[in-house]
Amino acid sequence: MITLYGGPTPNARKIAIALLEMGLDWRLEYIDILAGDQLTPEFLALNPNNKTPVIVDDEGPEGPSFVLWETGAILLYLAEKTGRFVPADPAKRAICWQWLMFQVSGVGPMFGQEAHFTHYAKDRHEYAIARYSREVDRLMMVIDKRLSEAEWLAGDDYTIADMATLPYLRRQLIEKAGRFANVDRWGAAMLERPAVAEGMTVGVARAETIEGGLTGFTDEHRAILWGDRQHARR
Repeated sequence: MITLYGGPTPNARKIAIALLEMGLDWRLEYIDILAGDQLTPEFLALNPNNKTPVIVDDEGPEGPSFVLWETGAILLYLAEKTGRFVPADPAKRAICWQWLMFQVSGVGPMFGQEAHFTHYAKDRHEYAIARYSREVDRLMMVIDKRLSEAEWLAGDDYTIADMATLPYLRRQLIEKAGRFANVDRWGAAMLERPAVAEGMTVGVARAETIEGGLTGFTDEHRAILWGDRQHARR
């Protein structure tokens, strides 16, 4: 059994998709990041970086209760564990890793900053909104060009690179529909996969959650995620 610690976030949904695609036995341990569950001693014992997701594998390489965090590492671990969704050919495997790292180093951070300044920051910062919105569009162009050359991000085969990327593009597929035809084609193919559709529903959103942002998003939420509580010495 693998326990996934997370909630309704793109990063947790990447892992849920992989677990479902790989047919692994797993369960969700819900972590409410707006309530500060990730700052508890129990969670920090799993991940001192206080971020979700984390997995605990009861049948890990070192025996029971193998703990792993960082989504790129988790996806590579699960692919190696099952022998699935990473190409066997060394060159193709390296291309898969390349697009996985592109997601974790570029798409995740830049799309996250765009969402933060556009929807969640208490005050509007026009420079930051413009800066990250333009970078999101640039990254979308990179992905769209790649998908004009190949069916999937890593090439002919569906891989963990696709699983990692789709959750961050879900809002963009709606808001930018028609602007990036190859991304639209890829996104539709992804969402037709039962494991992807199910994985994208993982975690119960709080009542405050609405399309495009949060209503009732408080200073306490901001303190937990980005302010004093997040940056307190532990």
